[in-house]
Amino acid sequence: MPGMVIFGRRWAIGSDDFVFPGAFELFIRVSWWIGILVLYAMHKAQLECPGGRLLHSYLLVLLVLLAAIICSLSSIVYISMQGTISNPGPRKSLPKLLYLRLALFLPELIWAVVGAIWVSDHHIDCDRTVINAILGTVIASWIIIVFTVVAVVLVFDPLGGKRTLYLSGCPSRNLESSQSDQLFYNVKKTATRVWEKRIRLLCCCIVQNDDHRVAFTSIAELFRDYFSDTDLVPSDVAAGLTLLHQEQDKVENCPKEPEEVLTQSPLSPAADDLDAEIENAAHYMKFAVAAYGWPYYIMTNPFTGLCKLKGDCCKNSPVETDIIGSDRLNMNFGSILQITGLQYRDFIHISFHNRIFEVPFFVALDHKKESIVVAVRGTLSFEDVLTDLSADCESITLEDILENGLVHKGITQAANYIYRRLINDGILNQAFTIAPEYKLVVTGHSLGGGTASILAVMLKNAFPSLRCYAFSPPGGLLSKSLADYTKQFIVSVTVGKDVVPRLSMPNMEDLKRRIVRIVANCHRPKYQILLHGCWYEVFGGDPDNSPTELDGRNQHSLAQPLLAEESLMGHRSPSYTSLAEDESPLDSPRYTPLFLPGRIIHIVEENSPRRWCSSDVKYSASWSKETAFGNILISPKMLTDHMPDVVLKALNSLAQESVSCVSCQPPGDFSTNIV
Repeated sequence: MPGMVIFGRRWAIGSDDFVFPGAFELFIRVSWWIGILVLYAMHKAQLECPGGRLLHSYLLVLLVLLAAIICSLSSIVYISMQGTISNPGPRKSLPKLLYLRLALFLPELIWAVVGAIWVSDHHIDCDRTVINAILGTVIASWIIIVFTVVAVVLVFDPLGGKRTLYLSGCPSRNLESSQSDQLFYNVKKTATRVWEKRIRLLCCCIVQNDDHRVAFTSIAELFRDYFSDTDLVPSDVAAGLTLLHQEQDKVENCPKEPEEVLTQSPLSPAADDLDAEIENAAHYMKFAVAAYGWPYYIMTNPFTGLCKLKGDCCKNSPVETDIIGSDRLNMNFGSILQITGLQYRDFIHISFHNRIFEVPFFVALDHKKESIVVAVRGTLSFEDVLTDLSADCESITLEDILENGLVHKGITQAANYIYRRLINDGILNQAFTIAPEYKLVVTGHSLGGGTASILAVMLKNAFPSLRCYAFSPPGGLLSKSLADYTKQFIVSVTVGKDVVPRLSMPNMEDLKRRIVRIVANCHRPKYQILLHGCWYEVFGGDPDNSPTELDGRNQHSLAQPLLAEESLMGHRSPSYTSLAEDESPLDSPRYTPLFLPGRIIHIVEENSPRRWCSSDVKYSASWSKETAFGNILISPKMLTDHMPDVVLKALNSLAQESVSCVSCQPPGDFSTNIV
């Protein structure tokens, strides 16, 4: 950190990123050099054949060339190991070594071409074993050259030239001048265009329309603003996440302060309410996961899923079931039937239609709970990802309740789509005509949970008894006033350190600040951080003892761009100006804070091992506050805790335990609610 400047432009790689790739290539080169040397020593006499002198010359020159490359690689690896992430000074000679290494590629390329020509020459009549061995060296040369070209493409930064131009053209960084303002505008415009191209490339397989183009631009601006004020290369982020995980583990292992733990009797109304809501959540989670269709069913039944669906695939759904969208062989509908246990006649409407801001959902009659269930599918396609990433805020007004509540833009548009379908197309009227005494329940997981929550807000006035169960909904969803209002009818369920309920722009900004803070203060080389981090994640052990606070650094130095980092907008970055401040992510002035909806049930593992290898997992649940999700926790389970099968397993475990142990808790036993 910062990214290296070579050939007058910045690259997405740091000067301390050559340790592992350099050591790997060095191992290959040394092994290759020894192999050729042995080949030459053992078969030197067999090269005295027609054309053998050419191959003899090829091997000698290749040995000399490989020796030079090995020397340059050894120097690069050694220099790259020096210093720390925050102190690149000992590595200042690395660009010159890279120029030397790149210069050696020209003779290597030429010699690879010459070797290919010589080996393929039919006039060479030498021992076939020798020719095949030399052919192997030629192929190895070309493989390494191709991998090197691919690596250069991967670390190429399209904005590298703009950054260098900006820095060289504005050494005083006087943004008040019209020249620097224009240059600043041009760089931002170029950055937006680069991010748009990247997003279009990722979404090249989907049909694109005006909605997609608007979403691409919005998401590109979001990424541009988020990454514009830092000069972290990907390996810096990886090292920072590794250090943050170990720091968080150290904090978790520290004794809690008495005021951090609130106790409540399991016989209190709050505990009884928790048990009832967990039982309801476990029931409605089946509908939320069923909305994923056959992908979820096959994932959870990899060996028998297709066989179980075979009987339903060949059946035709009854005409009274309204199915919209493609469902080849009735695979999705068959999966929904298997998961929910409902009958064909219980489904009012099913939509598999999926476009940006238009998510699949179904409406069914749940006779067990006497409810009409609207289940919304979570993220399962590129269109859903674009909906998730359209994270701008927009206002929503509810008559006679509150005004100008802020919501997630993309998810709100998805909720509007379902609302129009339910109301304008008469789907809910049809359902209540069949079962007028039933109550309305809206549910979903992940994106479906967020959409269900906003949809519930829209439907609440028309259906006062409405309930909503949102499983692992996105964190940046509702403004504080709207989140407080939804506590009356929405229950959110989160598991462990799931990253999605903690995802919001203030939290992401806070994560960026914490990464910059911790890598700036770590006094160990990056390769050591990554090696120890990999060992810690896989095998456990003690967290890194590197300091976690910025001790010994004065306030003035903390207010400066980190390590003279040549970032495009480093002088404006809150990541650096707040290094000396203990700033909450919710205090970030850059983004509007949004929160989880409703009351929040947080489920954690009680007695499972800290690592992935766990068995006989037990869970505990407690009511939590939205402020408990005010920062992102780094963990190997931050993604797996979000998976729908994990959430369903946790809820089923708690529900079964609650049923079997209604009165088994002795007096004086307490459940804890950590906030």
